[in-house]
Amino acid sequence: MEEINIQQLQHILTEDLFLIREEFDSATRNAINSQNGDKNQKSKSSKSDEDFITTKEPIHYEGKFENGVLILHEEEKLAPEVMDMLVKMINAVNHSMNEVGMISSKSLEGRSLEEFMDLNAHRVLKFGRIKHPINALPALDYTVHTEDETEFLFADSLTVISEDRALKVKLWESLKILFNISKK
Repeated sequence: MEEINIQQLQHILTEDLFLIREEFDSATRNAINSQNGDKNQKSKSSKSDEDFITTKEPIHYEGKFENGVLILHEEEKLAPEVMDMLVKMINAVNHSMNEVGMISSKSLEGRSLEEFMDLNAHRVLKFGRIKHPINALPALDYTVHTEDETEFLFADSLTVISEDRALKVKLWESLKILFNISKK
């Protein structure tokens, strides 16, 4: 039987998983004891709130996220004109909205950097203020920053960019570098 680690398991399970510490401890002791040949250990019999271990669902994203491109945005919901600009931008870098994943700042609240990195994005576009430890990365706005195997591009919010032609140009210049787009 193939073993599955917790990161793989989180993609299979769609609901919260609760482990009862008593059963977990008992199963662990039994596994250890069967390896050691000693099966005479007693298990704990009281349950309390501390006896439950929970695992969080993976971070939810919109889209298929097929090519490892992840868009983080400040806005809870994007206005139609902002979404139109985003679609054009993604198409201009030879991708489609079906291929990318999108996460609002609200979906990232309370999530760790490790949980975010478990998504395994190859390119991350962060627009605006995001309440998340990703802000600790030493990335300058409109400059490509590489961390391990992931490339990051931080910029103003999509709403602000959609209203400012100079920021659109600045973003396009940065996107050309990130996606290796040359003028034709």
